[in-house]
Amino acid sequence: MLYVLHGEDDFSLHQSLEEIKKGIGDQTTLTTNTTVLDGQQVTVDQLRTICETMPFLAEKRLVIIHGLLERFEDKSKFSRRKKIAGAPQGEYKSLSEYLGKIPDSTVLVLVDGKIKSKNPLFSELSTRAKVMSFPLLRDAKLSQWMQKRVREKSGNISPQAVDLLARFVGGNLWIMANEIDKLVLFTSGRRIEEEDIRLVVSYAQEANVFAMVDAILEFKAGVAEQLLQQLLQQGAAPAYLLVMLARQVRMIVRVKELRKQRKSEIEIQDKLGLASEFALRKTLGQVDRYSLSRLKEVYHRLLEADLSIKTGKYDSELALNILIAELCQSHKLETSY
Repeated sequence: MLYVLHGEDDFSLHQSLEEIKKGIGDQTTLTTNTTVLDGQQVTVDQLRTICETMPFLAEKRLVIIHGLLERFEDKSKFSRRKKIAGAPQGEYKSLSEYLGKIPDSTVLVLVDGKIKSKNPLFSELSTRAKVMSFPLLRDAKLSQWMQKRVREKSGNISPQAVDLLARFVGGNLWIMANEIDKLVLFTSGRRIEEEDIRLVVSYAQEANVFAMVDAILEFKAGVAEQLLQQLLQQGAAPAYLLVMLARQVRMIVRVKELRKQRKSEIEIQDKLGLASEFALRKTLGQVDRYSLSRLKEVYHRLLEADLSIKTGKYDSELALNILIAELCQSHKLETSY
């Protein structure tokens, strides 16, 4: 049996792979009859040797290949991947031919990320394999998944809380599942509400950091000071907040530069190392609102505040309060002339 599991939602993909494993038979013997291969390196001869080896004390053996389809993706636009993109044209033919006639004693699963429809090996195998696609969930589908997950954990959640949680976490289901599990435990039988999201979900703190950056950059001293106090009351360490503020300002500057280079949103997310779709959207939204000169001013003041803490001039909380006051006061001095 041949399976092709592909898509960006690796949480759901992983769950489906586990279901395939459970359907094969005894899990104890399956462990000794499972082989995992690197799709970028595997050859037809290696596949033949492994797939045609009889399973030990079991009816089936499981072979999992990661990244075999990706090996034949057209990556010619990216020079750093030319070696992979330049795989011999006939190579996928020999692989396809063998994968179509694996013995009945072998269950073969190809595991890949996002695959283009023009992928030559995928085109060859799609009619001969059980293909399962796992795109990132968004909007209504994401909300439905969240509600289902809450019910499975014996919880209940309001529609408003679903919307807020979706905005904070986005389509990363590994993170979403973890946050939902925490919320169900926290609410202990009662319905999950928006306030619970703000209290429990780690991304709620990140959202307040974004809001504080906005308030500082827009010279809103009162709002920035209020958000700072909220974060401190929630247990955020002043040193952590200073690092997060500097990191966010630095990321906005980097995105400005990447946009000048005409990078796509996916490329920007990859270069920034942002797993959170929420963080990406907030950063992209901030890029157009603030000038480079204002960002540089804030960043240099943040470095000065960090130095004053490390030299013992101020404690970290006082340094943050002074920083916010000075950054917002500078606007008042400029506009008073």
